Amino acid sequence: MPRAVVGIGSNIARETNVRAALAALRAHYGPVRPSRVYENRAIGFDGAPFYNLVATFDTAENPESVVAKLHAIEQPQGRVRGAAKFGPRTIDLDLLLYGDLVRDDGVLRLPRDEIRDYACVLGPLAELLPDSVHPETGETFAQMWARFPQSRQLLTPVEIEL
Repeated sequence: MPRAVVGIGSNIARETNVRAALAALRAHYGPVRPSRVYENRAIGFDGAPFYNLVATFDTAENPESVVAKLHAIEQPQGRVRGAAKFGPRTIDLDLLLYGDLVRDDGVLRLPRDEIRDYACVLGPLAELLPDSVHPETGETFAQMWARFPQSRQLLTPVEIEL
């Protein structure tokens, strides 16, 4: 069964929305393993800081079904799709990885570019799955994190019971 890796972020009612998203993921997929939660500044706009983490779970659903479920989880939490790419979010759930699938067909891009571009994605991913390999680069997430320019995007661990 493939392992799905999901990025989770919120900068509106952060703790409430992160917990609700994890509860919904667990209700649908069963055991979910989250990273620690990190706080970081908003990227691409002026706004409240985000809470970000990644979580993994095994699923027999195809990637399109997982993405549809993630969107269905976001909706009751007030997420409006189609808004500006960079802006405040009640909750943002992104399928980052689906096993070792590499796909870019206009519908899905896996693995997501955010893994390489943002500390708030790569840092938690390297913590949770340090020895797992990026399906395109062949590097472990720990290796990618070790060479990421840390000063560019600072992460602060947050103590939240998940």
